Amino acid sequence: MTEKRSSMLHGILLIALFACASFYIGDVKIFRELSISPMIIGIVLGMIYANSLRNHLPPTWVPGIIFCSKKILRLGIILYGFRLTLTDVAEVGLAGIAVDIIIVTVTILGGIMIGKLLKMDSETALLTSVGSGICGAAAVLGAESTIQTKPYKTAVAVATVVIFGTLAMFIYPVAYRTGILGLSPQEMGIFAGSTLHEVAHAVGAGNAMGDDVSNVCVIVKMIRVMLLVPVLLVLAWWIASRRKKSGDASNGGKVSIPWFAIGFLLVICFNSLDLLPVAAVDSINYFDTFLLTMAMAALGAETSFEKFKKAGAKPFILAFILFVWLIVGGVFLTKYLVPAINSLSI
Repeated sequence: MTEKRSSMLHGILLIALFACASFYIGDVKIFRELSISPMIIGIVLGMIYANSLRNHLPPTWVPGIIFCSKKILRLGIILYGFRLTLTDVAEVGLAGIAVDIIIVTVTILGGIMIGKLLKMDSETALLTSVGSGICGAAAVLGAESTIQTKPYKTAVAVATVVIFGTLAMFIYPVAYRTGILGLSPQEMGIFAGSTLHEVAHAVGAGNAMGDDVSNVCVIVKMIRVMLLVPVLLVLAWWIASRRKKSGDASNGGKVSIPWFAIGFLLVICFNSLDLLPVAAVDSINYFDTFLLTMAMAALGAETSFEKFKKAGAKPFILAFILFVWLIVGGVFLTKYLVPAINSLSI
């Protein structure tokens, strides 16, 4: 038993080293300027390991890697709640919340339907849609923990988020500065926050557009992150219903409640009480980023290029379609729905 535990510890330490390397690489100027988080670097390092050294290290290390991709991942999602407060919701107003809800709902449901039309693997389509609709890699990880899918599908979904989220981060400031979109600073903040993939993308693009845009953008984005909780609960119910219909009695057709999502919400409520000093919250957020980076590296370590080839180009086609929808749909909702709601609330 002691030997087994020691072998698991070796796997955990390996992933922790990948996370440390990710933070070190992420501190390089070019990566900071591109707002590429250590989480993204972590999954890349994990994939490099999976396609090079994986077969040369003891197989007894694998349980430790899996532990990081499951247990540590869930702890990371729970602690992610320290980035949010309920005050954030009040500050952005009803209009921003409404846009967020519509964007998230249409993106996820639309992505699932388009995935069926493309004859995609349903789990990959779901993960790609959730990542595009809510908060990028963190949402993909949350959905992965709920549906318990294969790691390579998660890696593919994260890859789509990185590509199109980064592209949007550069396009949005240019479109705003040139006046192409015709949006006011507040409207641009709502549009960017409700459609950019990653929190890092929202921060990066927001900073490039000025404080008037950035403040609104980040708050709207964080409200989208909060929507991860109801989405995961609905997802858990949907998965249970599908298994029951297909005759899969592995869990008796019961809804497997993602308790980490409830923990995430409770942490948000606790953080709203403002009981901890800012320095403590900053430290927790830093530690949480490290945990999520470990989880990403572990998922990458379970992903070979052969599995990427197996997934094919369809996930990227789906992600591109959703990317276009986020821009077109986001501008439409911001221009027409936001003024309508604001006029009703006056």
